[in-house]
Amino acid sequence: MAQVRVKARRASVFGGERFALFAETLLTGVWIAVACLGLVTYPAAFAAGARHLRRRTSHEGGGRREFVADFRTAVRRGWLVGVAGWVAAAAVWVDVQAARAGIPGGPLVGAVGLFALIGLVVAGLRAAAVWAPGASWRALLADAVRRTLRDPAGSFLIVAGLAVVALSAGFVAPLAVPVLGAVAAAAVAVEERYRRR
Repeated sequence: MAQVRVKARRASVFGGERFALFAETLLTGVWIAVACLGLVTYPAAFAAGARHLRRRTSHEGGGRREFVADFRTAVRRGWLVGVAGWVAAAAVWVDVQAARAGIPGGPLVGAVGLFALIGLVVAGLRAAAVWAPGASWRALLADAVRRTLRDPAGSFLIVAGLAVVALSAGFVAPLAVPVLGAVAAAAVAVEERYRRR
């Protein structure tokens, strides 16, 4: 009898819903990476990936075609968010260069800029995690900034997911591609956790 229970547990872990969701998350990471090749399309890519994962966790249909349709819809205004993100990153780069040059107050300005950029990235991922067709990116980002500040534990989880991507890329660069799906899944999970509080 005990052997039957052990076999059932093993089958549910490797053949069940959780493993299928894990595989879907990795595949979604590949889709996100391909959609990010436009450089300013990363918000739309994460929004489409998050929506795909939300459909999967709620047992709705959907696949590559739905991801592409969501991406096309999200990129219509999402590319502006992508441009703003690159501008913010460039501003932080200037701050870091000022800190390295020894300008008075440079280290403080560099640190503040770096933390602000991390906060904006987290807010962007949280906005992408709840995106739906017809949603305003401006409204999504404003709400996401508030949630980022009000839910520091959830925001930290997303930062940890980003750290996993960075470490994966540092060890074996191709691993960062599927792990992008894990970041999208983490953002979806954090938003669901926040919604249920």
